Amino acid sequence: MTTTTSARTATKVALVTGGNRGLGLATARRLGRAGVTVILAARDEERSHAAVVDLRSENIYASAIAIDVDDPASVAGAVDRVTREHGRLDILVNNAGILPEATTPGADQPLDLGLFTRTLHTNVLGAVAVTQAFLPLLTASDAGRIVNVSSTMGSLSDQVNPESPYYGMVVPAYQTSKAALNGLTIALSKALAGSAIKVNSVCPGWVQTDLGGPDNRAAAPTPADEAAEVIAEAALLDPTGPSGTFFDAAGTVAW
Repeated sequence: MTTTTSARTATKVALVTGGNRGLGLATARRLGRAGVTVILAARDEERSHAAVVDLRSENIYASAIAIDVDDPASVAGAVDRVTREHGRLDILVNNAGILPEATTPGADQPLDLGLFTRTLHTNVLGAVAVTQAFLPLLTASDAGRIVNVSSTMGSLSDQVNPESPYYGMVVPAYQTSKAALNGLTIALSKALAGSAIKVNSVCPGWVQTDLGGPDNRAAAPTPADEAAEVIAEAALLDPTGPSGTFFDAAGTVAW
């Protein structure tokens, strides 16, 4: 099959970490359908290539970059390439994340330092590293958007609410990582308040992906394409949109 991406001109450039499958790929597809050039940033180059072929068959401007958010050299290489090819970045979606507590045998104890280290390194420090590295390119945009894909399980208010459907879920490393990511959203939105960049956290809900293990797809209620809508909404905010907020498809989520 011959594919082409030359039929229209994209007006924005977006990079989605963890973008070659699941929620990240669904987000890239939604943004691409809105006319955005999408860059799939992920470690698995073979899967990324296949995802790009699929997106281009839908007349979506797409490319892939090999990136490991835990590897500074990998992140720096991705920045160099985006700089050469685009000269700016309009949208950064920090979607890459892990939940090893759901898939690691014996991880049902209250605390596991190894799992905390792995989870925080990817879910928090990875987002910090990527955001820091791409911030100059986001500043070159006239309407930069940073979207941190968080979770209601990172809401301290929700964790202490017995009425919450997530109240009984105890995955402390993951919950702590998402609470920290929300803290990053608040701090960064304040630091960038004088700029055109908006920073927000979003909760896509419980999504049918492999994040929570092999049984998650059957148990989760929300298809990835549906869950990606709120991420795309935050990525495409107009100049009057909020910054430093946390929301899901239903509205504001309490910190």
